Amino acid sequence: MKGRQIILDHIDGREAAALMVDGQLDDLLIDGDAPRPGTVYRAIADRPVKGQGGMFLRAPDGAVFLRQVKGLAPGQVILVQVTGYAEPGKAIPVTQKLLFKSRFAIVTPEAPGLNISRSIRDEDERDRLLEIAHGAGIGGNMGLILRSVCEGADAGDIAEDIATMLSQAEKVLNSSGDGPETLLDGDGPHVAAWRDWSDPADVVTTPGSFDSHGVLDALEEARGARVPLGAGATMFVEPTRALVAVDINTGSDTSPAAGFKANMATARLLPRALRVR
Repeated sequence: MKGRQIILDHIDGREAAALMVDGQLDDLLIDGDAPRPGTVYRAIADRPVKGQGGMFLRAPDGAVFLRQVKGLAPGQVILVQVTGYAEPGKAIPVTQKLLFKSRFAIVTPEAPGLNISRSIRDEDERDRLLEIAHGAGIGGNMGLILRSVCEGADAGDIAEDIATMLSQAEKVLNSSGDGPETLLDGDGPHVAAWRDWSDPADVVTTPGSFDSHGVLDALEEARGARVPLGAGATMFVEPTRALVAVDINTGSDTSPAAGFKANMATARLLPRALRVR
């Protein structure tokens, strides 16, 4: 099927979202047991890591690790946000730079200023968005980024999004307490897909749509090492602990042109192949 589809369903009872582009699996989000990226904690500084410039913190979900620590003493209370998933046996990675993201807007505490996506180039549209932003009440140490999907969007929807993110940021920043606490849960796959997969797409929410729209078959194929490149060529993607090995096979055609075409296909397909692993 041609075009983009965002398919929202569940896998083994876990919320999941798949992005299909021209019938191929392009990206996949699935809920796990680990804290979601975007989760905000009130954490307690625990112990520095010598030689790495970082520090372990105590949070409700266990130890978290903050890089590039300056002026932070053990026992100090700090707000941090989860940036990704921890590798087995390692602490959850966090940052002090909090971001409150939605489909249209990103509110940036301690980073004042107003920015509009550079992909929006029409001056009249930029002026319209500036007017919406200035009416949103952003001020003080709060900053605002308007995302590319704002172009042509309803002014009321954008203003509502800004207000929601601003309220969320103020609630977190004004929270009180001196112990570890989860102040904000990160978005699940369905909300994250709506938020970040902003290019036009058909959205499918029917239960069982992963099966009926070929997502499960695509996942089964993606779990294998072999990736077809067309014209008989293939590549094998095999992750190891230290690196990801990629082996390209041009098939029966050993000409330089075949090698060039295979490399071009690899450059196009490899990011997709790595994303779904």
